[in-house]
Amino acid sequence: MRTTIQGVKVPALGFGTFRLAGQTCRDSVLHAMHIGYRHIDTAQMYDNEEWVGRALATSGVGREDYFLTTKIANGSHAAPNVLSSTDESLRRLGVDYLDLLLIHWPIQTVPLGETLEAMLALQDQGKVRHIGLSNATPSIVAEAENHARIFANQIEYHPLLGQEHLCGMAREHDFMITAYAPLAMGKVADYLVINEIAAELGVSPMAVALAWLLEQDKVVPIPKATSEEHIAENFTALDVRLSPQQIAAIDALPKDRRLVNPSHAPDWER
Repeated sequence: MRTTIQGVKVPALGFGTFRLAGQTCRDSVLHAMHIGYRHIDTAQMYDNEEWVGRALATSGVGREDYFLTTKIANGSHAAPNVLSSTDESLRRLGVDYLDLLLIHWPIQTVPLGETLEAMLALQDQGKVRHIGLSNATPSIVAEAENHARIFANQIEYHPLLGQEHLCGMAREHDFMITAYAPLAMGKVADYLVINEIAAELGVSPMAVALAWLLEQDKVVPIPKATSEEHIAENFTALDVRLSPQQIAAIDALPKDRRLVNPSHAPDWER
């Protein structure tokens, strides 16, 4: 299953690697690849690119057959650092190019245009196929679009947090919403309506939450898991079809549960 962004077919369900480290990271990514995941997400700030690269190298999957994303760390927004840090990411990952390079967090100390211009230079060099944002508010997305064609905005998005404005922008401007923490760090399983739908369909609550995201145009969830059971369980979401009534029931849940809000986060209302 793939979603089409700007004419590019992207695997509709990704595998996130936040807080995965060392051999655990390598084993988890490798198992995900063996199950069938073809969209892997990492970041310079995760300090695990080398381990992701080891998994990719031994997966038996050709480079053209998976979609790989990493993100620029907060200290690397200046143009020279964008270039050098991306080269280091490519080296650690063991690949010649990235499918997607994102600005991990908006910062105030370097103009957004400078960072994006450097990312465009990497695109021209063939080191990066697409560029985008992460944790960007609507106003930041609008500013970025004055400088470059944005392919994605990776944001916290799950059945307990609404992102209507950004999802609307994604549909209008044809960019991807990559949904991180799509299971609300496991909290989706605390809600009766999700458990009832899971029981009706004979699947896990996690698969139901992911299926709700997968039903939405331009939205690609990237759940993280470490156990083989949970990695496989999440992958079953690709086969789950929710009825309009089930979707409406999940839509009706309160959408105000933001779980990722560090001190350097932007003003989410902008």
